[in-house]
Amino acid sequence: MSTESLTRSPLLPLKSAIEHMLQVCPKITQTEEVTIFDALNRVVAKNITSTLSVPPSDNSAMDGYAFYCEDSLPQGTDFLLSGQSLAGNPFAGKLTHDKCVRITTGAILPAPFNTVMMQENIDIQGDKIVLKQSVTAGNSVRRAGEDIRCGETVLSLGKRLMPADLALLASLGIDKVCVFRKPKVAIIATGDELVEAGTSLEPGQIYESNSVALHGLLSYQGADILHYGIVKDDPKLIEDTLIDASKSADIVLSCGGVSVGDADYVKQVLSDIGQINFWKVAIKPGKPFAFGNIGQAIFCGLPGNPVSSYVTFEKLVVPLLTHMSSVKQETKHHITASCSETLIKRPGRADFQRGIAFQDEDGAWWVKPNGKQGSGIMTSIANANCYILLEQQQGNVAKGTKVKIELF
Repeated sequence: MSTESLTRSPLLPLKSAIEHMLQVCPKITQTEEVTIFDALNRVVAKNITSTLSVPPSDNSAMDGYAFYCEDSLPQGTDFLLSGQSLAGNPFAGKLTHDKCVRITTGAILPAPFNTVMMQENIDIQGDKIVLKQSVTAGNSVRRAGEDIRCGETVLSLGKRLMPADLALLASLGIDKVCVFRKPKVAIIATGDELVEAGTSLEPGQIYESNSVALHGLLSYQGADILHYGIVKDDPKLIEDTLIDASKSADIVLSCGGVSVGDADYVKQVLSDIGQINFWKVAIKPGKPFAFGNIGQAIFCGLPGNPVSSYVTFEKLVVPLLTHMSSVKQETKHHITASCSETLIKRPGRADFQRGIAFQDEDGAWWVKPNGKQGSGIMTSIANANCYILLEQQQGNVAKGTKVKIELF
């Protein structure tokens, strides 16, 4: 679909909007090396392979006694106790099949031993141990390389690094990792009525909250966040701020000013200094979403209502950031739940109703809307635990009907 037809289209389906955004959005190719302590939420820029096997040697899975077993040994078999192998202090002598050593969890299994019996199943009789039950070869032994083999790829290009990934790298002796540069995202809030939290309200004013929510959401996405504060409803001020932000950011996010009100100047300014690719998406909340560019920067104009701003970020900007950051596809997991009450919806827009999901005594999932669903009611998200996903042409949903939900 051409840009001209996109801008003429009254309501663009969500899927079409995302597809167009990804087609025109460039990926970040610059990389940098960071320590594992600074790598949380960063995106791996090249495959990471292990230079060692994990575990590096056969070792004991528990405290007990190690010995050699050809196939299996019966209860009553005895061995001569000939030393110990401790974690970090392995046994260094020579051993024969009639001998055993005391061994602790994680300690290296000395050659030629291949089996461990936990200490609770051993009788100690002087300098000998006696098996209290039969055992098979390989019992309670962790084999070298059973977790990771030397040369194996452990983290792939495009992996967003989570705490467990960082622990994995540390366990392999890796203290630095090559990652893609963070996407730089500018946040601009527009509106004469807006003031920052912590100041006194004058008549007609409200506290600006969208940039706070966006800051948190962008932090989850591993972005480098640039704050441009609150800009009054003045076309010149808006133009100057957008141009300034576009020189520093990969993506410029504005909140408000993209609807059709008398003071909604952002869309008008964007058409003068940049390009509008599309405006208005068939979702609720969040219909007045503008997408385009200012120079080399991608522009996303979010609605001013806090719920609309939040939802459009999650459903439209997150896919954009994921693509730009070269993150491997992170699929949202949906589950099916039955409605515990009727859901009100008009056909025409995909609806992301805020809901409360719960399970009954049998483990079946149910969901109900979280109170009023207005686009200015932030408690509908703050006190919810899921989105109820209703397709574009879906109408009212009767009590008991099964729907898809997306847990927060």
